[in-house]
Amino acid sequence: MKDELREKFKIKRKFFGPVVREESERMIADYFMQSYGSCGSFFIYHSFGNEADTRGIISELLSDGKAVYLPRVEGSDMAAVPYGELKKGAYGIPEPAGQAFEGVADVTVVPLLAINSRGYRLGYGGGYYDRYLKDKNTLKVGLGFSFQLTDEFTEDAWDEPLDAFICERGIYYFGKHGK
Repeated sequence: MKDELREKFKIKRKFFGPVVREESERMIADYFMQSYGSCGSFFIYHSFGNEADTRGIISELLSDGKAVYLPRVEGSDMAAVPYGELKKGAYGIPEPAGQAFEGVADVTVVPLLAINSRGYRLGYGGGYYDRYLKDKNTLKVGLGFSFQLTDEFTEDAWDEPLDAFICERGIYYFGKHGK
């Protein structure tokens, strides 16, 4: 069932109109910076394919002097690596090459295909973010579009809930850290 939903939401994202997408991504970035821009460190995905674009957010955070870390896949795990020169990594996703950061960022921004009303995301199925986020004290924020909100799936025991979801319609808070 989850694999079918993944395909469904990949298709929805793929056919999201470019003009509406661009305006939605601008609104998502504005909501994100207004709510979390004052934090000091960020672990954020580098958008790939049809994901909600994070490049503008990353640029703004860097120009504001914030610490920015990107994910790098290392076997079945994921590491937070300071933003730097990017090279194609696992799955063709741009990754930095530097030394892994051993601390925990104030805010962790995760990609998603869908998210339910309890704050659980439907990811790509590899479990990288769930394993990475387990037992980490960080604000967990998902970025996406309003059509990705759905209760068509339930979470599994190993799924890590998000604290907030930001889309073009605003911010949805779920967890204890949400606001």
